[in-house]
Amino acid sequence: MQLHKIKSVIVEDELAAREALKSYIQKYCPQIEIVGEAHNSKEGIALINDVKPQLVFLDVEMPFGNAFDVLEGCKDLYFETIFVTAFSEYSLKALNQSAAYYLLKPVSIEELILAVNKVQQQLQNKELLNRNKIIVENHRNTKPEAQQIILPTLEGFEVAKIQDIIRLKGNGNFTDIYFTNGSKKMVCRFLKHFDELLDKPFIRIHKSHIININFVKSYNKGGVVTLTDNSEIELSATYKTIFLNEFGR
Repeated sequence: MQLHKIKSVIVEDELAAREALKSYIQKYCPQIEIVGEAHNSKEGIALINDVKPQLVFLDVEMPFGNAFDVLEGCKDLYFETIFVTAFSEYSLKALNQSAAYYLLKPVSIEELILAVNKVQQQLQNKELLNRNKIIVENHRNTKPEAQQIILPTLEGFEVAKIQDIIRLKGNGNFTDIYFTNGSKKMVCRFLKHFDELLDKPFIRIHKSHIININFVKSYNKGGVVTLTDNSEIELSATYKTIFLNEFGR
């Protein structure tokens, strides 16, 4: 039985990059059918709204509007997206926060195959997680703490509001995240991932701990920080100055 191909489009402003990506897809990803191409954000929005693809290969940095603007302009966000980006700290934070699939330029064939296989699996499993919707909502929300984050767990995933996170604790290959409602989630990411991803009000105070400073209850000179959930965390000498500066000390 022949499997249905994944109806896909490419939105990429550079002709050489677009042709290279299309060539890689045709050669190494036979499950993909390219049904359209666009070379700027305006064309991309029109193309996506017209052909209603299952998958969009979307360049993040384009003239006259970026990938986030494209998603804002789409009538229906129920498609998978593989973002293609040159290194950009802002872009990578936004994509990692939403657990989006992305490829760094120049595109690696191995990474392309891996990303396409993941998307194919999501489509076959009919996964309901709408990463695009979360990216758009976060893009509209200028306050970082009011944004949402997708947390991959052993059971699947959790969508959480960043402002509801009190603290994060490294747990080997995992991270334990503690929330304002008293719950805890074990997430399939190293603590370093969140150290790079989360900005203020989150700061690292120990090699194994990141805290939300909005939930600091007290600090004693013995080097212990108490949070509003009554957890007590040792303040490492390495991070002491950073921590005290947050409180004007």
